[in-house]
Amino acid sequence: MATGRDFIGEYQLTRLIRAGQTCQVWESRTSDHNRVCLKVLQPEMRQNKDEIRYMRHEYDVGHPLDHPRVIKIFRLATDRQGVPFLVMEFHTGKNIKLLLGEGVDRIAYLVPTLIRTAAEGLAYFHDRGWVHRDIKPDNYLVGDEGEAKLIDFALAQKQASAWSRLISGSRKIQGTRSYMAPEQIRAKPPDRRADIYSFGCMMFEIVTGKTPFTGTNPDELLRKHLHQQAPPAASSNKNVTSDCNDLIARMMAKNPADRPSSMHDVVRTLQAIRIFRVTPKRPAEADAPQTRRR
Repeated sequence: MATGRDFIGEYQLTRLIRAGQTCQVWESRTSDHNRVCLKVLQPEMRQNKDEIRYMRHEYDVGHPLDHPRVIKIFRLATDRQGVPFLVMEFHTGKNIKLLLGEGVDRIAYLVPTLIRTAAEGLAYFHDRGWVHRDIKPDNYLVGDEGEAKLIDFALAQKQASAWSRLISGSRKIQGTRSYMAPEQIRAKPPDRRADIYSFGCMMFEIVTGKTPFTGTNPDELLRKHLHQQAPPAASSNKNVTSDCNDLIARMMAKNPADRPSSMHDVVRTLQAIRIFRVTPKRPAEADAPQTRRR
């Protein structure tokens, strides 16, 4: 816990916002008292060359991006020990995964905005030539009114050309098993349609509260992504419209050619359909999820 006098570089740490296996995110202040967020490697990871490389790569990917639905990365700096950290825009919203942990019904009123803005961020990311390769609820932060911001570009790769897809050799499988497209599991070159599949898995979870596939072990889970059709989202939430159900099914098609051709197509579809049959009501103010510190 920061004491208010702790510093990394010239940045004063004021509050630990969240911590994962490899990184911490701190609310911090600059010397002129502006609030920013610092992404810092966990102490045990600060000599890990792979994690340092991922952080530098995240900066290279994220620094040029400028869109309201994508987290802004201002700079890559180093502390006195030479360990890199990222300086990012101030945002203390919870990620979608944490919000889902509070209960699907409690956040349902946010869902149409959340899904649409999440799709807009990924569409922009694709427009800049990148494939995210780790689309999941953990990698979107959510504001007070449901506006989502895409984060974590450590695994991002440039969209593969048609030629490189033809001549590609074996690659390392990377991503998160509960959201991986069949071709990603097969270690095919990066393609935006793999992100579309992952977004469909995430959308399924947002409207139902559970992932489309589960398994007793990692191999079983991957086999289901490869070969088994996901159940209809409407079978787990009767309030999901048939249009929403069909969109999720198309996004999760096993054959990439059967998915929407781009995230812009997904955004246009989301603008034209309803997610829920009956519009969820906002919970009483005292019960509403607190997505951002005021």
